[in-house]
Amino acid sequence: MSLTSRDETDLLLPLYQGVHEEPRFATFLERLKRRTGADYVALTVRKEDRPVSEASVFFAGINLHERARELGIEELYTLEGVHNSSLRPYRVYSVSEFVDHDPEYKAERSRNIERLGIVDERVVRVSEESGISAWLVLARSKACSAADSALLSNLAPYVATALTNLNLMERQRIEAALSTKGLGRSGVGWILFDKDARILAIESGAQERLSRLNGSTPRIGERLRDLPREAERTLAEAARRLADAPQAQPGVAVLSEDPRIDALLVSAMGESDSATLVPVPAMIAYCRFGKAGSPERAVRLARLFDLPQREAELAIALSDGHSIAEAADAMGLTIETARNYSKRLYAKLGVRGQAELVRMVYESSAVLG
Repeated sequence: MSLTSRDETDLLLPLYQGVHEEPRFATFLERLKRRTGADYVALTVRKEDRPVSEASVFFAGINLHERARELGIEELYTLEGVHNSSLRPYRVYSVSEFVDHDPEYKAERSRNIERLGIVDERVVRVSEESGISAWLVLARSKACSAADSALLSNLAPYVATALTNLNLMERQRIEAALSTKGLGRSGVGWILFDKDARILAIESGAQERLSRLNGSTPRIGERLRDLPREAERTLAEAARRLADAPQAQPGVAVLSEDPRIDALLVSAMGESDSATLVPVPAMIAYCRFGKAGSPERAVRLARLFDLPQREAELAIALSDGHSIAEAADAMGLTIETARNYSKRLYAKLGVRGQAELVRMVYESSAVLG
């Protein structure tokens, strides 16, 4: 059963679009079940370096897993083929081919599968170069045909392409999540505006912070709300200016005085990495949000530079803008003790004074988050 032009629309498009579905590949599997008249079709996906228990099973048709649990059937695993990483990729197997070596288990499995209403199965393993494997399975209440095997064989390369897209999408999702987390720890976020200062896109951390500040969530297609009048004017003027002249000098805006939120305004078209991603004239606002100091900063600084805890606490206090006297008072130290701590800090860290100490602390990872 080879692929027809109708199959390209009916099966392949849903297969590629299935990486965005929830549950994934639902439309493709349902149409494959309808196309073959099978009772059960499944796509099992697993990273080859991960345990079998972490495999994801997507299916259409009767819920064999639920039925197996109801019947107390422990070992149904060969139906998905997930344990059979040794199967040659892109070759279609009947399940009997990899259970024939154990007659006792073969007989037991046949009885169990019959209780589930399944008579015959076909499975093809697909391997993707990044280390993802998948098993496309078709099961029937009657014998499978050569046409079933041919269809699975023809679909296998396209499944591999879908897996590549899935892997890429997952990597991008992880990278985006880590980037958002890193920006949040740094107290930075971004907003993309069109030439009329309406929001085209917004980083999730910036959206959350602005929502807490103004009580209203910034939305795509709208302007930022509840800003000072001067900030509204500055954003509007900068958006027009940077849209008309991508190489123009960046601007700045203060979006809030308390808490302090200011922004660097640059042309998206003038940013080398952004120009190919943003199809219209646009402006990026890189926002700097004030951060509440975490007590963990001193702990991390002590570990990073092998400092006594109290000296690290003094370094953090000075970096937060306190004077020696203010830091000593907050820490319950005499001024003389605080000065002795500071001298030891300068010697240990190889800095020449408080200004260099502050710079070193704020250039360290200790203050992230």
